[in-house]
Amino acid sequence: MTTGRLPDHEQRILDEVERALRRDRRLDRRLRTGRLRRRPDLSRVTHYRPHVLTVGLLLAVSIALLVTGIVTSRPAVIWTFAAVWPLTLFAVFRLVCRWTER
Repeated sequence: MTTGRLPDHEQRILDEVERALRRDRRLDRRLRTGRLRRRPDLSRVTHYRPHVLTVGLLLAVSIALLVTGIVTSRPAVIWTFAAVWPLTLFAVFRLVCRWTER
């Protein structure tokens, strides 16, 4: 690898990349603070506002999977219920929170 000057077209590309990075405010803020986030960004999750029909559908699917899992004892149905049930509880919780805010 040479340590000389870059060719003109590569220098223009590098300048474009640097300009784009300077415009990124979030990157600039993270570089200025100098510390990495250890927690995930939960701002989108806390602003989740489920619709009543969505919650109703999730509840219906969860109950159907629960009954089917009890009757058949198939592992696939039980695992599917195990995946859908926490989402249903979270959606119900967010809906109840939205209703009680008013």
